[in-house]
Amino acid sequence: MFRFLHSSDLHLGKRFGNFSGDLPSRLREARHATIARLGQQARENGADTILIAGDTFDTETPAPDVRRQALAEMAHHSAVRWVLLPGNHDSLQASQLWDLLAAEAPANVTLATEPRPITLAPEVVLLPAPCTTRRPGRDLTDWMTDEATPEGAIRIGLAHGPIRDFSEEGAATDVIAPDRARRAGLAYLALGDWHGALEVDPHTRYCGSPEPDRFKHDQPGQALLIEIAGASALPAATPLPTASFAWLSLPLHLLDGDDPVARLQTLLPPARERRQTLARILATGRSRISGRTALDAATRHAAPDFAHLDLDETGLATECEVEDLDQIDQAGALREAANALLAEARDDSRSAADRDVAWKALARLYSFAQEIAR
Repeated sequence: MFRFLHSSDLHLGKRFGNFSGDLPSRLREARHATIARLGQQARENGADTILIAGDTFDTETPAPDVRRQALAEMAHHSAVRWVLLPGNHDSLQASQLWDLLAAEAPANVTLATEPRPITLAPEVVLLPAPCTTRRPGRDLTDWMTDEATPEGAIRIGLAHGPIRDFSEEGAATDVIAPDRARRAGLAYLALGDWHGALEVDPHTRYCGSPEPDRFKHDQPGQALLIEIAGASALPAATPLPTASFAWLSLPLHLLDGDDPVARLQTLLPPARERRQTLARILATGRSRISGRTALDAATRHAAPDFAHLDLDETGLATECEVEDLDQIDQAGALREAANALLAEARDDSRSAADRDVAWKALARLYSFAQEIAR
């Protein structure tokens, strides 16, 4: 039985410039902390090898403190062998980075910088496919198919990249063959690049990022514990939790007559979990302007409890009647402004973004009027 951890896409040093305050530094520190969590999970589950399938670092020029502190933490887990593969963010084109890593890496860190076999254990061979550049222009796993290894050895592939082309420009030449494990006789192909966990086939998996960095995947950060009983055996994959932050997309579909605030409260996580949660509320359906205003206010009230909380109302249609405008003002400048905003919000000749801005402005005006009335 050979047992190891499959991880990827740590993206150490990621700046998170789309957030403000101290949140970017908290998120960066959480990414560094995944090294310790991976080491702990390896020890607790009897694995002495951790394969990092690319993008250990977020850029080709990570700051010296990011690089050296990462290696120091890996060295601390001396019973574990760490294998680092160049990915598209930290490819071999960054020759200075990999030269520095080669000079500074502790004894328990292996740099998989060449497409050649690496012995992980007796009768266990790793076949790595390091990214030569950000866009290599070819399937770097090709060489695995014809590479000879000792008879009966467990062959494990390690690569970084997509198994399909997501561009609209036609087929890319650097897409990894989805059946590479079958072609190359691999017991397991450990892939990185896709930040969510994905099983391609029983022998091929993306593990996902150990610490999420976006709302796209809506999955908790994890690593995979892989157990292989022999060269012809199916690998067993067990997800292991590794994340300290949760990124949640929370759908809130409203119908006429719904209480948006009550519905919102049923979606939000418990108070103690909110500090480590980044959440976005995806409001859809229909609501009166009074409900939309109340939803905005409730979201602003809850926001300080969270690492980040955002309300996306682009899919929410807002109903506004004369009596709603009367709550703003029955005549005068405020009523004229409300009438003008309502007309813009309902004007189909305007873009959806412009109509949404008009609805938000009208909701803000309604909210101000309600505050004054109180």
